[in-house]
Amino acid sequence: MFTAPFILAIDQGTTSTRCIVFDAKARMVSVAQREFPQHYPQLGWVEHDPEDIWNDTVTVLREAVAKAGIAVDEIAGIGITNQRETVVVWERATGKPVYNAIVWQDRRTADRCAQLKETGVEADVTARTGLLLDPYFSATKLAWILDHVEGARAKAQAGDLAFGTIDSFLLSRLTRGKVHATDPTNAGRTLLFNIVEQQWDDTLLKLFDIPASVLPHVHDNAHIFGQMDASILGREIPIAGMAGDQQAALFGQGCFHQGMTKSTYGTGCFALMNIGTTPIMSHNRLLTTPAYRLGGITTYALEGSIFVAGAAVKWLRDGLRLITHASETHDMATRVADSHGVYMVPAFVGMGAPHWDPDARGLICGLTLDATAAHLARAALEAVAYQTMDLVDAMRADIGPAACALRVDGGMAANDWLCQFLADVMIAPVERPGLVETTALGAASLAGLATGVWDGLPALEALWALDRRFEPVMPRPDRDRIVSGWRKAVAQALYKCPN
Repeated sequence: MFTAPFILAIDQGTTSTRCIVFDAKARMVSVAQREFPQHYPQLGWVEHDPEDIWNDTVTVLREAVAKAGIAVDEIAGIGITNQRETVVVWERATGKPVYNAIVWQDRRTADRCAQLKETGVEADVTARTGLLLDPYFSATKLAWILDHVEGARAKAQAGDLAFGTIDSFLLSRLTRGKVHATDPTNAGRTLLFNIVEQQWDDTLLKLFDIPASVLPHVHDNAHIFGQMDASILGREIPIAGMAGDQQAALFGQGCFHQGMTKSTYGTGCFALMNIGTTPIMSHNRLLTTPAYRLGGITTYALEGSIFVAGAAVKWLRDGLRLITHASETHDMATRVADSHGVYMVPAFVGMGAPHWDPDARGLICGLTLDATAAHLARAALEAVAYQTMDLVDAMRADIGPAACALRVDGGMAANDWLCQFLADVMIAPVERPGLVETTALGAASLAGLATGVWDGLPALEALWALDRRFEPVMPRPDRDRIVSGWRKAVAQALYKCPN
């Protein structure tokens, strides 16, 4: 087993790629980050250039190690966590992508999903995958590439193409094409993986017209997937852990017991509740998804997905130019006494759980002449909390009241005002850990388990430390009034105008 004290975590997100170096006490030693361009070729389409992601990954790996001042021989392993559902198809012989990565936010296959729903297959798909028929997931994106890139389907059927989510693409590149693999948390987001049987599902492959030859092997989350090529850092290093970003955050938050829940705030917002080793299907349009698989045993989670959280703040900055830096929203939100009746429903790319409406569009309502930029900033933050409340309410309806507090992480979790407002509208405690980079920590933890840096979940659980706990303090009538306003705003966003 490997005993060196440092783990590298590659955190490949929707807008940036990072590498964080952790020591054996799960402390951050260094971090390197690069933002990359987003591409919007048509309305509702979102793409990334996989070569941008690859080049940035190599750059941040080297920068993080240099900043840490550590020797390459001190690195025990590498963990990868990634934006999920984003699709890449590449040539096996050259590693060259045949098309841009189609991002999880992309809605181009909404009509195809609607057609499939009309055939009555969604209940069976959900029973096999824990998911819903929505363009958010990978299968219809993959089929679109095979059908719209000249020659792609013929090459796929001949075994010449490989499909993967970003983790699988990076693993292939890091190993110079030697390994084509993924893990259950990423496979489980494709609509092609049977989460009960823990294998690719022939019925689903036939439904979506996907040849099995393009699929990666599926291994446990803590596993020696392969060796990173020595040309990148000077020696081979085991790639020993992989998980989709939200499951990695659940793992990094130490949510190893049934009922424990976390919510991560990045471009989107994702709440996951550990439901144990039985895949309970939601009656409230949440997702059932693998949380992690260790030693062949799968732990499952209920998940609620919000497509726009931090992206709404980014829109205030880049689209409306109301702010210069995202951090300004904290001061702006506290500058005004209340929201002044202003609500933002950030359905810029449709609405996720529990509504699942790809045709919904964003709106701002309740505007008056004395509404200010501060009210809009506050409405954007409040929308994040309201959407989380909707997810947690759905979880409570499925599982029953959870005794645990909500553990939060991600960039927006550093905002004290948001954490307090979240506790108030949820009527539940919110816990923020000392280290909010729990997504990267989850990937590092998995790699550390596989390489012997940590000897089990109790050792990881002991590393979690509380920074601050937020208790609900808002009077119930005030809370009920503003929540009622939110629900009316959501109803307007979901309303379809008659033709």
